[in-house]
Amino acid sequence: MIRFSDVTFTHSGARRPTLVGVDLTVPEGEFALVAGRTGVGKSTLLGAVNGHVPHFTGGRLAGRVEVAGLDTRQHQPRDLARLVGVVGQNPLTGFVTDSVEEELAYGMEQLGVASSVMRARVEETLDLLGIADLRRRPLRTLSGGQQQRVAIGSVLAAGARVLVLDEPTSALDPTSAEEVLAALLRLVHDLGVTCLIAEHRLERVAEYADRMVLLTGGGAVRVGPVAEVMADSPIAPPVVELGRLAGWSPLPLSVRQARRQAGPWRQRLAAADPERYPRAPGGPTSQSPRPPVPDGTGLTARGLTVAYGQTVAVRAVDFDLPAGQITVLMGRNGSGKSSLLWALSGVGPKRAGRWSVDGQPLAEAPPETVRRLIRLVPQNAADLLYLDSVAAECAAADADGSGVGGACASLLDQLAPGVDHALNPRDLSEGQRLCLAVAVQLTSQPPVLLLDEPTRGLDYPAKAALGRVLTGLADQGRAICVATHDAEFAAAVADRAVVMATGESILVGPVNTVLTTSAIFASQVAKVMSPQPWLTVAQLAAADAETP
Repeated sequence: MIRFSDVTFTHSGARRPTLVGVDLTVPEGEFALVAGRTGVGKSTLLGAVNGHVPHFTGGRLAGRVEVAGLDTRQHQPRDLARLVGVVGQNPLTGFVTDSVEEELAYGMEQLGVASSVMRARVEETLDLLGIADLRRRPLRTLSGGQQQRVAIGSVLAAGARVLVLDEPTSALDPTSAEEVLAALLRLVHDLGVTCLIAEHRLERVAEYADRMVLLTGGGAVRVGPVAEVMADSPIAPPVVELGRLAGWSPLPLSVRQARRQAGPWRQRLAAADPERYPRAPGGPTSQSPRPPVPDGTGLTARGLTVAYGQTVAVRAVDFDLPAGQITVLMGRNGSGKSSLLWALSGVGPKRAGRWSVDGQPLAEAPPETVRRLIRLVPQNAADLLYLDSVAAECAAADADGSGVGGACASLLDQLAPGVDHALNPRDLSEGQRLCLAVAVQLTSQPPVLLLDEPTRGLDYPAKAALGRVLTGLADQGRAICVATHDAEFAAAVADRAVVMATGESILVGPVNTVLTTSAIFASQVAKVMSPQPWLTVAQLAAADAETP
């Protein structure tokens, strides 16, 4: 169905090609996982499937890309629209209409499909994806998982036989992600749809894929069965890292497969205390806390209420961010996490409540005071980036923050090594833009730092680098809050966890307690080693080295 033949692609003005000599065949009805480091070219590979690369991006394409026998060099994206459906990271930005039913019909209207056929396809798609009860719902009122299924349905109803998805679960809570993946698998297995999906959250997708397409850097790709490619891949989910550490064969790709092999290991480590071992390489342990900070420092909020018209997003929440600690804010999509962070940053609406930093009240404080004390990295990193080059953004951040030249660039190089500082931020990958936004906000060294889904679009090494930076800031006594669906990141870096539901805080506690007792937000290691309270592979590796 999809064939790349000796494909090399170079972006306009780039010093080296993004793809080099790529040979790849994806048969009909196959689920192929595209993986690789942040900025290695995954989105470029996906864009070549529907001709977006090079027809819209520009650049030089050598070799041939064919979809169902159609050469993308001779066929524009509009010519391939009936065949290839593309679903991006944020489906809401791609919606054209207001309601679910209208959105499903819109693509067919543009393709001139007869009205009688349109009606039948809409009904079939609603049933196929399990969204019939949403047909008249406004798109903006849907959860993230529901929006993703509508986006998939809109291209499927238009007749797409190939689905190309870029990070479809990165911003979703675990339950919503499972719903989206279940819908995709049904399309692949029952209807023979070909699915090409790029995803950094390999722990969610690896067990379902038929094959893996790994971009190894330098433009090359490696293709093969998932377990075979994962055996020495530089990026791998925790269960694979666990299998490598334990020497298991076959290498597990799912929690279920790992649990079947972990029995002897659980028995051998039964007497070990997980809190003695660092949850991230080189990090602190629960029994060796960070340097003490003065009592009463950090952020304190009482009775905070956020409403949008008649809709209450946050209901009289009491919320604390102790200085010197990393707190993760978790909960399903729509639970109020982002609304709470925006309100605390002084930008979002507040109906009631008060909050302070280090005892200084902020309810009546001028915006510049709040901004000096609290910085927010929003989900959409582009909201913070407005200059024409990475270098200019870094220079502006240095002038606005520490005043030390090169501070922002140094942070960026820690988070995303190798970024060309001459590039426009719009030309960076999603993950690289996020790293730049994080570096810009961190440069000012605020007492309180809020991050909304900061690991979206980041690979495992980049997330580890972000974790090290945040841990260093916490060691300096800063209060940090990370709103996230990423249980693996939370398990590695957080001290505390706050779980929200329907705008209320329903659970607060140490992260090792919250994540090992939750069926939804538990890390992969916690699920494999349950009922023992292990959270990360790093903990197990340290304990294993001490256990005879």
